[in-house]
Amino acid sequence: MSGTKVLVAGASIAGPALAHWLRRRGAEVTVVERAPGLRPGGQAVDARGVAKEVIRRMGLDAAVRAARTDTAGAYTVDVDGNVLETFRAEDDGGDGYISEVEILRGDLSRVIYDDTRDGVEYVFDDRIAELSQDADGVDVVFAGGDRRRFDLVVGADGLHSSLRAMVFGPRERFIRHLGLVLAFYSVPNEFELGRWLLDYQESGRSAGLRPLPDASRAMAMLSFPAADFDVDYRDVEAQKGLLREQMADFGWLTPRILAHLDDTPDFYLDQVAQVVMDRWSSGRVGLLGDAAFSSSPMSGGGTGLALVGAYLLAGELACAEWDPAAGFAGYERRMRSFVEANQEIGRLHVRSLLPGPATEPGTEPEWDMELIERAINGVELPDYAGVPDSEAPTGTPITSSAKP
Repeated sequence: MSGTKVLVAGASIAGPALAHWLRRRGAEVTVVERAPGLRPGGQAVDARGVAKEVIRRMGLDAAVRAARTDTAGAYTVDVDGNVLETFRAEDDGGDGYISEVEILRGDLSRVIYDDTRDGVEYVFDDRIAELSQDADGVDVVFAGGDRRRFDLVVGADGLHSSLRAMVFGPRERFIRHLGLVLAFYSVPNEFELGRWLLDYQESGRSAGLRPLPDASRAMAMLSFPAADFDVDYRDVEAQKGLLREQMADFGWLTPRILAHLDDTPDFYLDQVAQVVMDRWSSGRVGLLGDAAFSSSPMSGGGTGLALVGAYLLAGELACAEWDPAAGFAGYERRMRSFVEANQEIGRLHVRSLLPGPATEPGTEPEWDMELIERAINGVELPDYAGVPDSEAPTGTPITSSAKP
């Protein structure tokens, strides 16, 4: 079926990446985003292993590499700033603790948006308010009042996915809190931070600073254990209060980092959580990225899951001639083991940080190299040679600076 109409909810990374591949496979794509525009900045995200191959197949390798953070590596330090351990970006073929391809979430989102905006309809400052589906399509009512019909709808709207709640059930059914809360926000680089990330950890809490492309700024990262988490993820002032309370007595550079809480433009705090679902589709509605299978920021693999998932979802739907049952089933079959490996990495990482019996000497979680390899490269990328592809990747850097 040529000209299949697909609505994608979410314009961070998973949504635009899916739009790229759907458009190349011949679909007519609309992306709706509740924010008024692309959200800049955010945490640094990594592309490792098979995710780098997806970027290459998108023709965006040069553009992504041009926007990298250029982090040289990471030092773990003691309370006085003395280096305890060193990790370099070139370790493990560029797929180590600090990835060779590390980029701010907002910068990667911009690269993919620039690549797709001429062939994809983007609707900002709007969202899906109502949705109903039948055997032939999906009727959607937008909050702005528009009513439209699509052949397929895909939710790529993150951990707190509204579409998932609308179609699959309440968030509590699928979200697994891992017992850690993570915050990050940009601060003035008054710490003489060069190209190296600094990380201080003690008794389950951590504070860190990472370099940004703008050398006058740095990204602060703070985490603390929490068995329960009842702060509204939209209540920023309550989140800041919680962070101050939990980190007030923490050493190293933490007091100076906290001093910038009230003047930072991009504060983020949330529970470290995973999304675990038996199925990622229901009829003509599917899920992608964190909405379907968040592995948590502690896995280091969330961006890879989004990019690989987008490639496979579009390919499997096109191979199935846009039949949702067959297309979604193929996507889930190919992705499931890859997702489970990355989620296990996330759980192991959190357990290694939290205080308690698991962190006593000799009882640290075991890092299985086979598991790590499966989390980086453990998924096949079919060529999809028998389905339409509207463009051959050129690798040309994206230079557009237009705003949405």
